[in-house]
Amino acid sequence: MKRQLISGGSPYEDIVGFSRGVRVGPYVTIGGTAPMDTHGKTVGIGNISLQTKQCFETIKTALENAGSSLNDVVRTRMLLINIEDWKDAAEVRASYFKNIKPVDTVMQVSRFINPDWLIEIEVDAIMTS
Repeated sequence: MKRQLISGGSPYEDIVGFSRGVRVGPYVTIGGTAPMDTHGKTVGIGNISLQTKQCFETIKTALENAGSSLNDVVRTRMLLINIEDWKDAAEVRASYFKNIKPVDTVMQVSRFINPDWLIEIEVDAIMTS
């Protein structure tokens, strides 16, 4: 099966040697997505809801670039600096997945590369059409 690399334009892609997403056949995996805009600037500093929304918008674009969509998502993982933020992050997640209902994991981590990031999100999708 062909392997398709999906760039998100993050300045960390070349530094770390990663792709925003990888598609192999019908499977699409989107790696840890930080709350950065297309210029690599952090969005919503100090605001978990804005940061969560930015992560999902970046993920949505990456999925579309892979020929997929949010409707194909089967799993999400939300990594938070402060687990107390889970309800606000989950509320934003629900606005994207209320009817799709992929499985989810929410966990707290000690920190990210950038101290302004409150969240990173990963998703897995399986294209069914």
